[in-house]
Amino acid sequence: MNFDISDKDKKDWEDFISSEDKLPNKDYKLKKKNFYKTRSIDLHGYTIDQAHRACEEFIFKSYAEKVNKLIIVTGKGLHSENEKSPYVSKDLSILKYSVPSYIKKNFDLMKLINEIEGASIEDGGEGAFYIYLKKNNK
Repeated sequence: MNFDISDKDKKDWEDFISSEDKLPNKDYKLKKKNFYKTRSIDLHGYTIDQAHRACEEFIFKSYAEKVNKLIIVTGKGLHSENEKSPYVSKDLSILKYSVPSYIKKNFDLMKLINEIEGASIEDGGEGAFYIYLKKNNK
């Protein structure tokens, strides 16, 4: 094995050392981060009709203001008075289920929405969800 360094390699090394250019640090990985303009609404204490109207207005207003991510906090429905009534559907009367269902069935709202997904623990976990709005080019 030959450990002699060629003159070309020496010159390349000297050029590199004397250069002002910096090499990127490969240990530091740059992740592409999506930066969202975010708004949130808390629907605790709203009736179903109030929550649906508030959500609809909130989505239209946010889209007009070019917001791309919405956090809708509905709560988990643990303190819902509707659970005590045998005549009311527990799932449909709790905002956690009824609000996303209402939004998905509303054609005008869905034209503005890219995706609806569950929220992370920091934003409310099971008692919240995200809405990602389409880009408003107007």
